[in-house]
Amino acid sequence: MDDHVWENRPLDILHEDDWLIAIDKPAGLLVHRTKLDARETKFALQMLRDQVGFRVFPIHRLDKPTSGILLFAKSADQARHVSDLFADRRVKKTYQAVVRGWTPDEDRIDYPLKEIRDKTTDGKAREDKPAQKAVSVYRTLKRCEVDHPVGRYESARYSLVEITPETGRKNQIRRHFKHIFHPVVGDRKFGDRAHNAFFRDELHVERMLLAATALSFEHPDTGQHVSITAPDPFPDRVYRLFSADPPPQKVSESSS
Repeated sequence: MDDHVWENRPLDILHEDDWLIAIDKPAGLLVHRTKLDARETKFALQMLRDQVGFRVFPIHRLDKPTSGILLFAKSADQARHVSDLFADRRVKKTYQAVVRGWTPDEDRIDYPLKEIRDKTTDGKAREDKPAQKAVSVYRTLKRCEVDHPVGRYESARYSLVEITPETGRKNQIRRHFKHIFHPVVGDRKFGDRAHNAFFRDELHVERMLLAATALSFEHPDTGQHVSITAPDPFPDRVYRLFSADPPPQKVSESSS
């Protein structure tokens, strides 16, 4: 969904049962009210509550610029049960992202991350806390090369990747792909300004190209397997870049 089209539309509900309700959160929408964005007036929590007519309880979170599957419970007790699944790593989460450069066919990023403290919301967080284990596994779905100068290069290379994080650290995927020199396109905090500008000015894509596309787990009440998927998260003009792969070749981690 393009930027801010969601502001005047109902949220897309991807799954609902007696315990849970999952939406396709648009990019640019906060999960709930926060001091970090005091000027915002729309939040997924309140929008969903108003849409369905009853209280909902957030189970996990997505960064404001990240789109995709966001799960809520219908009671506080149900939220605690499902949150335990996330804490125990019994939920498989899958993401898609467009990143700068040509990534390897597949790889495992095992790079510990220090806690990111925010002066507004994390005032009691320890500054000396050691880096925590963080692992992201990914595979490359498509690669493309665009005949347009970006930064110091005469053309630009991009990869469409599918990511399965094994841990859930703050901004983990964004920080991991920055660490391997393949930052997520459109990421204003950890990304590459030149490539962000190319997508914004030439393709009219202002959002960050990271989305939660699949979620699967065993339902804590019924014991049945739950699999939730979201539709293609990015504008068609982004996918058209990847409509034809470049000639196959061995890709190193330093390709850009």
